[in-house]
Amino acid sequence: MIPQTDWWREFFSGSVLDFVRYARDPETTLAEVDFLEQFLDLKPGARVLDVPCGGGRLSLELATRGYDLVGVDLNADLLASARREADMRAVSLSFRQGDMRDLPGKGEFDAAFSFWNSFGYFDDPDNAGFLESVAASLKPGGLFVLDTPLVETLLPQIEAEERVWWRAGSLIALEERYFDHETSRVESDWTFIDADQREEKHLSLRLYTYRELTAMLEQAGFGAHRAFGSLDGEHFQLGAPWLYLVTTRSAG
Repeated sequence: MIPQTDWWREFFSGSVLDFVRYARDPETTLAEVDFLEQFLDLKPGARVLDVPCGGGRLSLELATRGYDLVGVDLNADLLASARREADMRAVSLSFRQGDMRDLPGKGEFDAAFSFWNSFGYFDDPDNAGFLESVAASLKPGGLFVLDTPLVETLLPQIEAEERVWWRAGSLIALEERYFDHETSRVESDWTFIDADQREEKHLSLRLYTYRELTAMLEQAGFGAHRAFGSLDGEHFQLGAPWLYLVTTRSAG
C-alpha cells in the first residue's frame, strides 16, 4: 500500500457511492439519529449542520423530526442522490456542495455533527482547519458531535484483523489495512466487487490519540468534552471500539 495525498478526490466515485448509500442499515441510522438528538440537546426547529453529509442519510431522518438541517459535502453525485431522496420523502432541508474546511453560516448553527469516520482525511493543519471551520459555524455554546476511531480504538482491531470484508446490498468490499507509525495514518486498500465489476481504491486516514484530538478541539475553540464508547451512551474507556465525542463551542 502506497500512501496518497488528496486520495478522497478519486476514492468517492464508482462503486464507493453505492457503498456509502447502502452500507448502513435503517436500524443503525435510527440508533445514530437517536444519539444525535439526545446528545446535541436539540430543541424544536434547531438549525443543525451535517458535515460531510454524504447521501444525506442522517440529515434526512433528523429533518423528519422537525429540525432545520443543512448538509455539506464535496461530492456532487452523493448530493444529487440526497436531494432525490428528500423529494421522494417530501422532506424539507438544504444540501450544499463545498469543502468541509470552508463551511457556510458563520455563527449560524445551534449544533453540528460529523459521522461515519469522516475525520482525519487531511494533513494535521487541514484537519485542524476543519475543526476551526465547524467552530466558526456554531453559535457560542453550540454542540458538536464527532464520530471517529482513535489510536486507542483502531490499532487493536488492525492487529487482530488486517483484512475486513463488508457487504452493502449486492456489493462486496474487502479492506486491507495497516498502520504507518511514522505518519500515524491508517493506509487501506479497498476492493469493491459487484457481479462482474471490480474496482480498487486507496484510503488514507490520520489517526489521533484521545489527547491529541481533544487538544486540537480546544485549540479550535471547543471545550467541556464528553466521551462515549457506544451509541448506548456508555462512557469511553480503554477497550471501547469507537469514540463518540460531544464537545461545546466556547463562548469566547
